[in-house]
Amino acid sequence: MFLYGYHPVREALRHRPHEVARVLVSAARAGHRREEIAEACRRHRVPFQVVPEKALAELAGPAHNGMAAEVRAAEVSPASTASQAGADPGLVVLLEDVQDPRNLGALLRVCEGAGAGRVLIRDRGSAPVSPTVAKTSAGATEWLEIERITNTANEIERLKEAGFWVYGTDPEGDPPWEVDLSGKVALCFGGEEKGLRARTRQLCDRMIGLPMRGQVGSLNIATSAAAVLYEAVRQRTSPQHK
Repeated sequence: MFLYGYHPVREALRHRPHEVARVLVSAARAGHRREEIAEACRRHRVPFQVVPEKALAELAGPAHNGMAAEVRAAEVSPASTASQAGADPGLVVLLEDVQDPRNLGALLRVCEGAGAGRVLIRDRGSAPVSPTVAKTSAGATEWLEIERITNTANEIERLKEAGFWVYGTDPEGDPPWEVDLSGKVALCFGGEEKGLRARTRQLCDRMIGLPMRGQVGSLNIATSAAAVLYEAVRQRTSPQHK
C-alpha cells in the first residue's frame, strides 16, 4: 500500500520506519521537504528513489504531491501498534457513519491534536482509513489508536462499564461548556447527513450541541468536533478541574 503526500510519508518514517519498504519522490520535486525525507530515509536505512512524475502517478495516484511511501501494512494505523505521546486514556472519541474520507481525515487530525486516547470507528457505513484519509489527516493516523468496531451499542455499554460518561452530539444539545468533560468521557460524532443513529442517541448520557448564532444552520463535522474536543481539553487542563 502507498501513502502519499509529505506529511503522511514523514510521519510513517517517524513512527514505523521498519514497515516502510521504500520512498519514491518525483524528479520534479525539489526543496527542503525532499531533503528532509531523504535524510530520514538515510537515517532509517529506507530505500529512497527519485522517479519520473508519470511513474509516481501510476503507482500512487495523481494526488501524490510529489512523494509516496510503500508500507508493509494492511491498515494505515493498526490499533495494536499505534502510540501517541501525551494521549489521554480518559478521552475517547466514537465516530459513526462518517462517509467522506476527507472529513474522516480532518476529524482524525483534530482527535490527535486534542490528545484523544482512542478513536472508535463504526465499520459499517464509515469510510475506511485509507491513504486519502491519512493524507487529509496530515499524518495524524500514524499516532492515533484507531479501532474499527462492528456494534456501537456494545461499545457504549463497555465504555459505561469502564466508568465513562458517554456524550452524543446534536444541534439541539447543551453547549459543551455547560457539561462536565473533565473526567472519563466518550464523545460520539455522527455522519455528515443524519448525525448519530437513533439507538446511539438513546444510549448516550447526554447530548452536546453548539449554538449557532448566524444564518447558517450547522458546521462541518470536523469543525464541530474541534470545538467540542477543545472544550474538553480546556476543562481537563484547567487548574480548577484538577
